[in-house]
Amino acid sequence: MASGTKKTLVAWAVAVLTVAVWAETFVSTKVLLNRGMFPPDIFLIRFLIAYACMWLVSPGRLFSSSIGDELLFALLGITGGSAYFLLENSALRYSPASNVAILVGSAPLFTALILGLFHKEERMNPKQIAGSFIAFGGMALVVLNGSRLLHISPVGDILAVGAALTWGFYSLILREVSPKYDVRFITRKVFGYGVLTIIPYFLSIMPLSFDFSVLKSPVVWGNLVYLGVVASLLCFLAWNWALSQLGTVRVTNLIYGQCLFTMLIAHMVLGERITLMAVAGTAILIVGMLMAERR
Repeated sequence: MASGTKKTLVAWAVAVLTVAVWAETFVSTKVLLNRGMFPPDIFLIRFLIAYACMWLVSPGRLFSSSIGDELLFALLGITGGSAYFLLENSALRYSPASNVAILVGSAPLFTALILGLFHKEERMNPKQIAGSFIAFGGMALVVLNGSRLLHISPVGDILAVGAALTWGFYSLILREVSPKYDVRFITRKVFGYGVLTIIPYFLSIMPLSFDFSVLKSPVVWGNLVYLGVVASLLCFLAWNWALSQLGTVRVTNLIYGQCLFTMLIAHMVLGERITLMAVAGTAILIVGMLMAERR
């Protein structure tokens, strides 16, 4: 097997594994929520752990080469960190989880649209566009999993779409800085600015309400370490590297498949049923993803 082909296969395997881990994070987050923590607190501690560990992985320079690049890194921290998580978690307060999952899952569509506007070589051909919409439809069936209809909730739905949009802009900005900087340096900057840009939220909207006594529970700190080290540190490193190897739009389409892993994990861990609608959606999703991946 040629080295280039082998590297491509490794990159795809890394991207799929990353999506699988991100699909599992809802279980860890739910455990922490049940222990009295709030989503912004979880995000802050998760990114602080990841940022501290990144200094062990990537010590050295603190700032980028120019003020313009530093602003881009700040935007990465917002779009891939604080704004994305706040929009997604706030959407869950107003809309059913199925609405949020479907709308946030539309991130590949927004990513393809945004990158296509700025980079001609990233534009999808008609077959890929059709595949992307087919995959989105299959994802919606998997998320609904036998439910009848979505309940329209304007505030929550708009927030969820906002989260999908921010991820699209994260992908665009990441594409701009990737040729200039090492993936470890980029990832560390994302965590650092993610922490810095969520501080105004705690100062003006909701003060930090974390009760450090809950850390006495191994379940709590165990899940926090997992979210910080595995789901954040390792997965952001892996995702950013896969994007640089395979192309932003192609890899981002894998996000459609996150619902498959979520469905399986919910079935195995929480005992949630898998309906015929979800099985049909899985088949449609896989076909759509294969179409969207091929140029």
